[in-house]
Amino acid sequence: MGKVLNDVGRNVIFRDGRTHTAWLDKPVDDALLRELYDLAKLGPTSANMSPMRVVFVKSKAAKEKLKPFLDAGNVDKTMAAPVTAIIGMDVRFYEQLPKLYPFTDAKAWFKDLPENILEYLALRNSSLQGAYFMLAARSVGLDCGPMSGFDNAKVDAAFFAGTTVKSNFVCNLGYGDASKLHPRAPRLTFEEACRVE
Repeated sequence: MGKVLNDVGRNVIFRDGRTHTAWLDKPVDDALLRELYDLAKLGPTSANMSPMRVVFVKSKAAKEKLKPFLDAGNVDKTMAAPVTAIIGMDVRFYEQLPKLYPFTDAKAWFKDLPENILEYLALRNSSLQGAYFMLAARSVGLDCGPMSGFDNAKVDAAFFAGTTVKSNFVCNLGYGDASKLHPRAPRLTFEEACRVE
């Protein structure tokens, strides 16, 4: 590798990247959502299992379908966001392993595991992919507002019925209104959070 992201890139992805709850009335083009995904999918997961599945909730009808399943505090910001991504996880991720990990029979490693273990693996790896997703969104010029605070079972029934996908979290996407941001909350220092042994 040997290449280092300069301060402009680091600022976009980390230092200036904020969780937005207020949105400008500016649409997000579908081509940008495709570009976002095509970056996010490149991040590593266990055995390249890539369990993340995404529904981009963009139309008024789709937003209205999602609305009743949101916690009260998440309704207004979600309805105002140009796009809400439901980050899901396919708990039968192993079905794709012949394509995604063709070097050996990786499907055999997972297909007979108990449901709770499969869900744990899908949750961990789709959460990793969700983080890549947000960094990719920032890198293509979008702001993010990730949230839990919704009824997973009802979202699954409405958006993933008949599939092996379950929701993990949702992430509002668009162009945030920076004038509505509060000061950044503190973070732990290296000394508080890390040690080198």
